[in-house]
Amino acid sequence: MNRRKKVNQILKKRAKKANDKLNSKAKPRYVSKAERAKLEQRSGEQK
Repeated sequence: MNRRKKVNQILKKRAKKANDKLNSKAKPRYVSKAERAKLEQRSGEQK
């Protein structure tokens, strides 16, 4: 692989990672089954 191609490949990889970090909020945070049970129990107590 020549030098220019290697440098371009590294720069593209960095740009892609930076872009992914900015747009990674599409998926909601994972909540475990135990946490969901706790939340439901708390909401049941409040009513």
